[in-house]
Amino acid sequence: MATASCLQSEDQFLCPICLDVLIDPVTTPCGHNFCKNCITKHWDTSDKCQCPMCNEMFDKKPEMRINTFISEMVAQFRRSAQQKASSSEQQVFKPGEVPCDVCTETKLKALKSCLVCLTSYCETHLEPHLTASSLKRHQLIDPVENLEDRMCPKHDKPLELFCKTDQTCVCMLCHVSDHKMHDVVPLKEAYEGKKAELGKTEAEIQQMIEKKQQRIRKVQRNVNFSEKCAEEEIEIGVTVFTTLMQYVERSMDFLINTIEEKQKTIKKQAEDVIKELEQDISELKRKSTEWKRLCSVSCSEDHLRLLQSFSSLKVAPPTKDWTEVSIPPSSYEGIVVTVAVQLEKTFSEDMKKLLEAELKRIQSYAVEVTLDADTAHPELILSDDGKQESRVSLLANFTLRFKLKKRPNGL
Repeated sequence: MATASCLQSEDQFLCPICLDVLIDPVTTPCGHNFCKNCITKHWDTSDKCQCPMCNEMFDKKPEMRINTFISEMVAQFRRSAQQKASSSEQQVFKPGEVPCDVCTETKLKALKSCLVCLTSYCETHLEPHLTASSLKRHQLIDPVENLEDRMCPKHDKPLELFCKTDQTCVCMLCHVSDHKMHDVVPLKEAYEGKKAELGKTEAEIQQMIEKKQQRIRKVQRNVNFSEKCAEEEIEIGVTVFTTLMQYVERSMDFLINTIEEKQKTIKKQAEDVIKELEQDISELKRKSTEWKRLCSVSCSEDHLRLLQSFSSLKVAPPTKDWTEVSIPPSSYEGIVVTVAVQLEKTFSEDMKKLLEAELKRIQSYAVEVTLDADTAHPELILSDDGKQESRVSLLANFTLRFKLKKRPNGL
């Protein structure tokens, strides 16, 4: 009925020309209402001046003035329609809300639930519980679903009490019969106790969460610190071993060059001796040829010629005594050991400098010992007991342990 009344009222305020709610309503002499703009345009485009509703003819175009009474009624109708639309939109049942059990067509949102009637009511259907004296005594609560679960299945009475002994909700008859000697309290008191217990449990859970989050932050800090240390140690290790390889390469080049230079010297000495010996051999061969020729003259028994030829020959030049001249095989023993010892000395000195620089950098991390992980230096790893731990670098370990053993003589 209310909907029909609303539609009927709306029909009364519709313009017959545009079929919309009247705007600046005017009334013709025959008593029909139109939008001022609609009727003016209609008469401007028509040859005859007549009413579009009853076709009554007018001798001249009537002077149209806005009907203030109709205008106020239209404005009131618009406001009422907007309020109803807004109210209906706010009260319509939505998923997750409790619907009104009385509404039949469009389910509206319930505002209260009655524990006596076991019914949930919207604003309209709740009115009798707020006005009727017999219904005012009913217990109203915030809207809930499944009201039957709030009734005692044994006595069909509201569950108004809580038995602490059995940890269950009971009705008044249950308290008198089955739970007479038990510790029974009102639901509100039990609710407050459970709420406090839940709050305490929630606080404990939050504390446990916070501790675990702190542990996660600590582990993450250690991981980040470990990554940084790994990068630093890799960089230091590359520097150390690159330096070591450079030293080894230079020492190996020095060793090879030393041996090769010594071998070149020995070879040059031998070549000089061989050249001088070859010259002596050539001279001796020439003398030998002369002596052979003289021997051939002596064989002819020509005494004069032999004496003349013999006197023309010079005495053989004295030759060098080569018994004391020798080129003994060169000995390279000790060269490798000497180069290795020098390599160790040079490397140790440079590594000592690097180590001192690294230890100074580590000492710069030092802070007072603290049990608070959040205030500790970010580049210090905290042990499980909360104490700070300093780290020993790869450079320190490497330099302290690196000892190049000397080779025994003769190897």
